[in-house]
Amino acid sequence: MATNRNTDGNDTQLSDSNDKKTTLTLKDWALEDRPREKLITKGKKELSNAELIAILIGSGSKGQSAVDLAKEILNSNDNNLSLLSRQGIKELTKDFKGMGEAKAVTIIAALELGYRMLTENMNRKEYYIRDSDALFKYISPSLIDLPVEEFWAIYLNNKNKVLFKQRISIGGISETPVDIRRIYATALEKNAVSIAVAHNHPTGHVNPSKEDKALTCRILDAGKILNIKLLDHIIVGIGDNNRPDYYSFRDNELIL
Repeated sequence: MATNRNTDGNDTQLSDSNDKKTTLTLKDWALEDRPREKLITKGKKELSNAELIAILIGSGSKGQSAVDLAKEILNSNDNNLSLLSRQGIKELTKDFKGMGEAKAVTIIAALELGYRMLTENMNRKEYYIRDSDALFKYISPSLIDLPVEEFWAIYLNNKNKVLFKQRISIGGISETPVDIRRIYATALEKNAVSIAVAHNHPTGHVNPSKEDKALTCRILDAGKILNIKLLDHIIVGIGDNNRPDYYSFRDNELIL
């Protein structure tokens, strides 16, 4: 760190861009260097995604502010928070100067809390599933960004109000075993009139496999015997625009 001698003989220190700017007042800082103060004075809605992430990571690196580092991280993920949330500690620390494990963990934890908030809000209010879009919005917080496949069932009354949801199975990257008996045992227990099912593709694509189609037919046939309607089966993944997307068997006339 460089020093400068005053005319009175005392040394004063000059901070470089990687130091805390304790020698400057807040009004002397560039606006992009003080997102915390912007949040306090203008409110959280006024901050960009980069500014919010900068608050999480706290500091940048030499020659780069926390906001600049946050922008770099976002740009590498197409400025898409959903895509960013799929990055692990290794990905966040290896490509960005100034990103240590603690900062990576903070970002991952914050994004996970956001997804959990969505799920919690869905569970606290009455929710009706009348089409594939409503089903996607309801179940996607439980399925987006998972590293392995999971299969879920949602149980509905005669007005398509959600009664209960249940994770049926957890599998690997490319498949998960599904016990159809478990799906319908819960449906009978909850007095469900219909069900909807969903699973994710960790690879991102949403097109159904031959196995997905065969499983859907078996679930559909079992429901007919029990007089429990299969409303839809959706596959949750990431679309071409790197945003959450889904494939609906009913919309594609594979469930009639």
